[in-house]
Amino acid sequence: MPASNLLTIRLHPSDNVVVSRAELLPGTMVGEEDVATVEVIPTSHKLAVRSIAKGEAVRKYNQIIGFATADIPAGAHVHVQNVAVQDFERDYAFCTEARDTAFVAKPASFMGYKRANGTVGTRNYIGILTSVNCSATVARYIADAFKHGNELGGYPNVDGVVALVHGTGCGMADSGDGYANLQRTLWGYARHPNFAGILMVGLGCEVNQIDFLLEAYNITRGPLFRTMTIQDSGGTKRSVDKGVAMIREMLTEADKARREPLPVSHLTLALQCGGSDAYSGITANPSLGAASDLLVRHGGTAILSETPEIYGAEHLLTRRAASPAVGEKLIERIRWWEEYTKRNGGEMNNNPSPGNKAGGLTTILEKSLGAAAKGGTMNLNGVFRYGEAINTKGFVFMDSPGYDPCSITGQVASGANIVCFTTGRGSVYGCKPSPCLKLATNTTMFDRMDQDMDINCGTIVDAGESIDTVGQRIFDRLIEVASGDPTKSETYGFGDDEFVPWQIGAVM
Repeated sequence: MPASNLLTIRLHPSDNVVVSRAELLPGTMVGEEDVATVEVIPTSHKLAVRSIAKGEAVRKYNQIIGFATADIPAGAHVHVQNVAVQDFERDYAFCTEARDTAFVAKPASFMGYKRANGTVGTRNYIGILTSVNCSATVARYIADAFKHGNELGGYPNVDGVVALVHGTGCGMADSGDGYANLQRTLWGYARHPNFAGILMVGLGCEVNQIDFLLEAYNITRGPLFRTMTIQDSGGTKRSVDKGVAMIREMLTEADKARREPLPVSHLTLALQCGGSDAYSGITANPSLGAASDLLVRHGGTAILSETPEIYGAEHLLTRRAASPAVGEKLIERIRWWEEYTKRNGGEMNNNPSPGNKAGGLTTILEKSLGAAAKGGTMNLNGVFRYGEAINTKGFVFMDSPGYDPCSITGQVASGANIVCFTTGRGSVYGCKPSPCLKLATNTTMFDRMDQDMDINCGTIVDAGESIDTVGQRIFDRLIEVASGDPTKSETYGFGDDEFVPWQIGAVM
């Protein structure tokens, strides 16, 4: 990282732009680049270090982030007013950078909950899931009965009772991508190791019938997996009373769970970024990538997602694919998204968001190159559909939208028992049943929102701390949180309203 007296950050010798470390006024001499600014360069925005002709590629990270839409003089502000995305060829070079993983000799351990089926949890919740939006209120009323008074006072090993409700389940086709996404998500949560028990609540007449889900995924009812419908139970009050009684019966068994030392190989980490800025790809994302590499070397699993936010960086992942089939599967998902956005009247460059742009990100290509850094450097061992159970260790990819709550919902359904979320603008987010650590990309935001942020990665720019050092700190904190130490979002009780299954298809 640059010395603290430098005004800009250069990410590669071949780049024709650099990133400002502070607001630069017109006429400021940037000595390290031997260029004077010709206009205001906002903090974390890009400065042209030489003239860039109209149509020429704009390069950052030694990668193409867009093309000049006008002649850009040296010293100018490079952003949405003079840069746009256009098609260009990517060399996927499948598997050319795949390498054997250097596993550590003595893997770390954490204190987790070992379930009867061999899976391992980092938390011990009882969950209430809904098959349809029509049963959401009843599910919340059941959970509310355990949020006040002493209902959980006698069960110190239960982290809570949480209702995870959603807005779909009916008025939809009973086949196709949308239906499959919802069923995979509900199945993934129903079997998630961070839940000691599950109550599933339906209305009774919905498209997404509980019995269809149980049959499709071979789920068996039992003392810690109960189901009910409002229509069969006699309406709202009788359903709430019945549900509360069922949860009370689960609590005694759920409270028997005890943490025990277990290998870190049982951790599955969801890698996420949101409310990003230009520092995301410089500090927090590569640091999370370093932590991801450590987790994989200890035998664990890390899930990269948000397919629209690796668009333009997918060629860096295919080079690390463990096999050509894995690489091709990733490209198939990219092509699906191109077609999906087109038929819905959008385009892949609808992203970045207004907040991302205010933070200095200009195109989806630039955002993706920074976002992909969360994935570290390990081989890409698998590519999975949204909410599909991850059955491969190491670094993997799960297809999802870039919308953070929706993407993380899929990652948790796929098996993530812990989450890391990087943010530059300041996202307030938490997750149940999987704890979520928030990593700040810059010190200014961390200081302003220190009660929400768990780790400051801005020290890489401010104090010259190395990415590997910050990555180790993230990895160490992951073990503490997985062992029961609460994250900042957990202290606020976040996570009840962040369950957002990806809805695809017509609402009928």
